[in-house]
Amino acid sequence: MPPVSPLPVADPAGEAAPAFSPLYQQIKGLIMRELQAGQWKPGEAIPSELDLAARFKVSQGTVRKAIDELAAENLLVRRQGKGTFVATHAEQQVQYRFLRLTADDGVTPDMERRLIDCSRLRAPAPVARALDCKSGDAVVLLRRLLVANAKPVVFDEIWLPGQLFKGLTAERLADYKGPMYGMFEAEFGVRMIRAEEKIRAVAADAASADVLAVPEGTPLLSVERLSFTYGDKPVELRRGLYNTDQHFYRNELN
Repeated sequence: MPPVSPLPVADPAGEAAPAFSPLYQQIKGLIMRELQAGQWKPGEAIPSELDLAARFKVSQGTVRKAIDELAAENLLVRRQGKGTFVATHAEQQVQYRFLRLTADDGVTPDMERRLIDCSRLRAPAPVARALDCKSGDAVVLLRRLLVANAKPVVFDEIWLPGQLFKGLTAERLADYKGPMYGMFEAEFGVRMIRAEEKIRAVAADAASADVLAVPEGTPLLSVERLSFTYGDKPVELRRGLYNTDQHFYRNELN
């Protein structure tokens, strides 16, 4: 592979600016490209920093800085004395990455997952727009509860593109013992790498009050999450109702 050359950075108007992307960012982009292409599968080790430096014809320090950023973004995981691996959602520090709910005592709750149903249907127009597919395309709808200390805390409706999740059934979900995102990457090759959320306060209607075992009109937190895989492709629309009477929604701002 030829040496990496600096790439111009586009300004907001779409025109090339006279600045250049830092070299380590270019190496990060090349590693991301390899991940997207499936060169290294979730859970597999990637080549050493020295090997990658030789491959890309840059210094080991440049590669290390690129890997540091990918590790900070939970795309790679460093294991002392073993090397660097493609992160999976089975990793303890990764599996609750998108669940920002914390108990009042500050501890991330260990949630029990209870599947309500799993069905295949035609995508309603709003779901199709979010998932960048056509209205009427096949989608999978999962409805489930997250339960802490025998008390329902989150009611999720999860919409997935049917083309990517052929063969996903309630039975298959019930048989898989790990986190749901771990199943998605291990059995369907779909890895969630980032998400966008919209949050608002709502009052429980009759249906959601029944599922969450709260009085109708109870204040709930509505969290709509759109998750993306490599290439910024949307692959999951999740609409969750959170009962926060004993939990709070935690986020870190940098």
